[in-house]
Amino acid sequence: MFYDLHIHSGLSPCANDDMSPNNIAGMAMLKGLQLIAVTDHNSLKQQRVMAAAAKQYGLSYVYGVEVQTLEEVHVLAYFKQLNDAEQFQSWLAQRLLPIKNDVQYFGHQYLFDLEDQVIGNEEVLLLQSVMADIDETMMAIHEHHGLAVLAHVLDRSNSITTQLGFIPETLQFDGIEIKHPTDYQRVMAMHPWISSQVFWLCDSDAHQLVDISEAEHAVDLEVLEAVWRKYL
Repeated sequence: MFYDLHIHSGLSPCANDDMSPNNIAGMAMLKGLQLIAVTDHNSLKQQRVMAAAAKQYGLSYVYGVEVQTLEEVHVLAYFKQLNDAEQFQSWLAQRLLPIKNDVQYFGHQYLFDLEDQVIGNEEVLLLQSVMADIDETMMAIHEHHGLAVLAHVLDRSNSITTQLGFIPETLQFDGIEIKHPTDYQRVMAMHPWISSQVFWLCDSDAHQLVDISEAEHAVDLEVLEAVWRKYL
């Protein structure tokens, strides 16, 4: 299935305000994608509506979120069931400091309905670290039956190789996200111990509609299902 599993909606303050459920799903369909995930920063509050919008456009959907750990490392968490995603949202909410979002500085944190109408604003700043380190975050994702993926692993901002300098061998992650297929060789040269059981994703990290991936990268859902079965 052609996919893009790292897209931000208008709930993420760094994303364009027109990143609404129907705009995202519609653009993904036009680009020939079959499977998408919206992974807003530290929040799953848009997931129920986003999944419904994806269904309307004939797309398969994975519930997701991009968590910023105490080390400022970005980790993608993916959930098969909405109930698991919503329970993980409670875990996140308990670990976010009550810092109010400054709209003028960071941007809006919009919540949309299925008609793309703004029905609310998230008041707590989502561009912050949760009060949990990377190991605790990985454990919590797995306890909520989710998959943990190291986000944009070679990026200069908020990647594990930037923040920690390397990927620890003891870290319990399921997948690695890269921006370009050629990054695979670079990551493996740095970490030759990485298991062949780790799955790899190549996503857009889209913050505007035009950046959503074309139908270039495919994933076998059976591969994800096999990993999920370890935590269900």
